[in-house]
Amino acid sequence: MHRLQLHYTLSRDASPALVRNPLIDLLQAVSNQGSISGGARALGLSYRHVWGELKRWENELGNELMVWEKGQSARLTDFAAKLMWAERQAQARLAPQIEALRAELERSFAQAFDDRVHVLTLYASHDEAISSLREIALRGPDEASRLHLDVRFTGSVDAIRALNEGRCVMAGFHTLENSSPKTRSERTYKPLLQPGLHKIIGFARRTQGLMVAPGNPLALRSLSDVATRHARFANRALGSGTRVVLDELLDQANLNATALSGYDRAEPSHAAVAQLVASGQCDAGLGIAAAAQHAGLDFVPLVDERYHLVCLKSALEQPGVQQLRQLLQTPDWQARVGVIPGYASQQSGEVLSMRKVLPWWSFSHKKVPA
Repeated sequence: MHRLQLHYTLSRDASPALVRNPLIDLLQAVSNQGSISGGARALGLSYRHVWGELKRWENELGNELMVWEKGQSARLTDFAAKLMWAERQAQARLAPQIEALRAELERSFAQAFDDRVHVLTLYASHDEAISSLREIALRGPDEASRLHLDVRFTGSVDAIRALNEGRCVMAGFHTLENSSPKTRSERTYKPLLQPGLHKIIGFARRTQGLMVAPGNPLALRSLSDVATRHARFANRALGSGTRVVLDELLDQANLNATALSGYDRAEPSHAAVAQLVASGQCDAGLGIAAAAQHAGLDFVPLVDERYHLVCLKSALEQPGVQQLRQLLQTPDWQARVGVIPGYASQQSGEVLSMRKVLPWWSFSHKKVPA
């Protein structure tokens, strides 16, 4: 059993929240370029350095990483290919936790380096646009306008519970666009939200659909296709907004959960579901277009949904919340979210009527005597 050690670096530059390993970077470069010399050039390293590192890692791990044949280009062994697969799988499954760990570290350093930077704690469903928002918030036009979003990725239901319990200032969750009364969304979110106490802030519109293998070999166009063709399905965990959306779509299609082979197989994020499909362990999963694109998959759009931000009414005047609302209404941010696959700006930063956005409440009006 080989043990892991983790480290981090401090930098002014924005970069993806990944736990990097130099061996995996070497193997990926050699695999992509088809040779050690090509991989070395891609990494900006010498052939001798890369060759030496590969030999060192072979001794360290007790397994060969390269097939060395006379007169032939070096290629990865099956063991090396499995290492790369295992690393991609782990990165996909742990993406929300890795990003949360980075957010916690950045929060501490934000306060240490500049106490003028406002910190806003946000619990939210794992989302491509939220990750992008974190980066742009830290690069405000001046020191006084910078905002650190302390993001903790969790399911939509758990995010709103965290807000109600005082563990965060704002929560992010998503529902089907034009969500109707007496649906799964109402039964899930209505007990957690209260008009007059909570305030909805517009964030974005996004599309969810089926993430499938390139070329869509099973010709899956709907959840009914997934059920009738016995496709292997990857689901999201209880408490996630996508799990609620899936159950609502099943209700609309008059399908039982048991109709989906793999309904009980739960994954923690869109990226984790996409990785299962990309590795051939599943045939389809419900997710966002950005996750499908990152994993090299095809995407079959099914529904549009609104991604909401919600806070307590009393928090609207907090400096961090005001800064966030101003940021969401800038042309820079709205252009940024528009280039994410499957996303569009929609009333971003506006305080919206909860009764209009989520029409689950009805209040009778007393008749005024003549």
